[in-house]
Amino acid sequence: MSIKEIELAITRLTSEELSQFTAWFEAYQAQTWDKQIENDIEAGRLDKIIKEAEESFQSGRCKPL
Repeated sequence: MSIKEIELAITRLTSEELSQFTAWFEAYQAQTWDKQIENDIEAGRLDKIIKEAEESFQSGRCKPL
């Protein structure tokens, strides 16, 4: 199925179906983002940023939320 076919199918949804699709898609995007972050952490791609944040907090340049 092409992007255009998907777009056309979405435009044909009822209001209720569109709401259901939107809720599903938002959850799907969040799950995909979470998985990407997990993969980045496991691969060490965020180590430098995490270290900088910890150092900033420990030196008093940051406040807890």
